[in-house]
Amino acid sequence: MVKNYVKYTLPLYILILSCFTSCKKEFEAANYVAYFGGEVQNPQTNYVLFLKDNAVIDTIYLDKNNRFLHKFDSLAPGLYTFKHESEYQYVYFDKNDSLMVRMNAFDFDNSIVFCGRGDEKNNFLMEMYLKNEEDKGTMYDVFDRNVKQFTKNIDSSFAIRKSFYLKRKAEIGWDKTFDTVAKASLDFHHITKKEIYPYAHEFRTGEKIRKTLPSNYYAHRKEVNYENHELINYSPFIKYLSMMLNNMAYEKNIGNLNENSIENNIEKLNITNKIIKNEKVRNVVLNNVALMYLLEDQNMYNNTKFIERYLQLSTDAALEKEIRTIYNSVQNLKVGNRLPNINLVNAENNPISLDKIITKPTVLYFWTTHAESHMAVAHQKIDGLKAKHPNYDFIAINIDDTQPNWNNALKKYKLNPSYELHADDFETIRNKWVITKVHRIIILNADGTIKNGFANLFDVNFETNLQ
Repeated sequence: MVKNYVKYTLPLYILILSCFTSCKKEFEAANYVAYFGGEVQNPQTNYVLFLKDNAVIDTIYLDKNNRFLHKFDSLAPGLYTFKHESEYQYVYFDKNDSLMVRMNAFDFDNSIVFCGRGDEKNNFLMEMYLKNEEDKGTMYDVFDRNVKQFTKNIDSSFAIRKSFYLKRKAEIGWDKTFDTVAKASLDFHHITKKEIYPYAHEFRTGEKIRKTLPSNYYAHRKEVNYENHELINYSPFIKYLSMMLNNMAYEKNIGNLNENSIENNIEKLNITNKIIKNEKVRNVVLNNVALMYLLEDQNMYNNTKFIERYLQLSTDAALEKEIRTIYNSVQNLKVGNRLPNINLVNAENNPISLDKIITKPTVLYFWTTHAESHMAVAHQKIDGLKAKHPNYDFIAINIDDTQPNWNNALKKYKLNPSYELHADDFETIRNKWVITKVHRIIILNADGTIKNGFANLFDVNFETNLQ
């Protein structure tokens, strides 16, 4: 890992100025040399991380003007990730690409713009990502509709984004290698919704519709290349696999709707081992299944049984170590324990101790401005619960946002600051409270001990936890 401050040579300085002023493609190709640089407005740290397959390749430091630039002597074409503080996005490099990126840490995803050699492909990926995120915000009610209405809705949405994809593909003329990623950004968002629907519909409405689905409903599964290691850490691909495994396990276990059951999750491991032959891809998916399961099931016997099967199938020692670490963290959140201490602040940026403010049974729920649809729905649902359960306090905790972004959101959405707190270190709350899903709920007794550390706000039976 490189941790030396970036030193600009005269040619590179001219290059970065050219990009920032005009975004013209002024870069020359030479072997597999590539450049990555840019500017961060309102930076939260003094560096940008550059990663491949979740492993940090380089730490690139900002200069006094919040700009950065790094030369890679040999950078293999493919999909990479750049990260600033807790925010991250993908960047695709072809041979000899020289990319600059502008970003504002206060509005990370919406602010990202690429320029330089390779900019068109990467700006397409960002546009598609934002279109998909916007589409997600409309999906909650769509899952409640019958299959005909649901299919009509998602097909219409898909057609719009496909038209955009085909238009940009023709204009840019990218190669087959990049098209694998580009088409994945289009297709997996769509078929993930198809996988979610039967489960989500029953979960939300109680109506079992699986037997009434059209005979070709799951035809898309035959078109998916489960062995594609280039997409191994691409979020749309991983999300699809997760939803598909949920569905297949659900079918295998005769409609056991509890996706967190030991039976369903061991079945997910078995299905993964059966359908994915590429060892690297299989290990990543097994790891993802294990991670999600351990975050939900607090039963020690079940956890031990699950881990035994996981270790029988996994062949990646590093990933196995990660799962063992998560397992140990989960044990700290068992019923009757106290929450590990983390730093929380109120709207005035004053430190708050949960132990001092909890005087009666309390529900802790979580949100981020990066998932606005969830934020709105979660607060709406909590408002209804407050009226029905006055014996409980309900405290919202913002995660994965900067302090200014959080304060702005409180004003923008007119949230009551008396019941809103902010976690100032996302990594700490993720590690200590194992917060990886915003729909997670932690329920505390009046004495501050844990009643349920892994409840789901949108579970149709959630209110049984409050009785």
